[in-house]
Amino acid sequence: MRLEVRVVREGKEIAKEPVLNDIVINKGALARLAKIKTYINNRYLTTYRADGLIIATPTGSTAYSLAAGGPVLHPTVPAIVMTPICPFTLTNRPLIVPESVVIRIELEHKSSDIMLTFDGQAGLEISEKDTIIVQKGKHPINMVVMPDCHYFNVLKTKLRWSGSRI
Repeated sequence: MRLEVRVVREGKEIAKEPVLNDIVINKGALARLAKIKTYINNRYLTTYRADGLIIATPTGSTAYSLAAGGPVLHPTVPAIVMTPICPFTLTNRPLIVPESVVIRIELEHKSSDIMLTFDGQAGLEISEKDTIIVQKGKHPINMVVMPDCHYFNVLKTKLRWSGSRI
């Protein structure tokens, strides 16, 4: 699965990107907490007060989202994970939502020095004038899987999990 991410500024679409792993909204190095208003299917969810927010696919769940305390999602799980980065409130935990939802993000008034990055590659400075819309992309990526390469073996190796020691 890929995500389709659109950025709308004052009614005009200024960016539209397909994303395989994740998008990250985060503050600059010397800035205070970001205040990120989040909606699911046009219903207000919460305002994350955090260093940032990661929205990841199952493929991206083993990257930055995992490092920030998010869960590992198996690639066939039809879901999107939302992981706050160092949230101010300890009750703001990672959230797994169905792949069918539309996530809308807005920044609180007078937000500054906030970046949106797409798969850790392209970046865009955003402000309270912007609305970020994230949803499942229309065009998934077909992955080549080697016959002897099993997902959980790759995961165990990547995360350096070991077997029991008896």
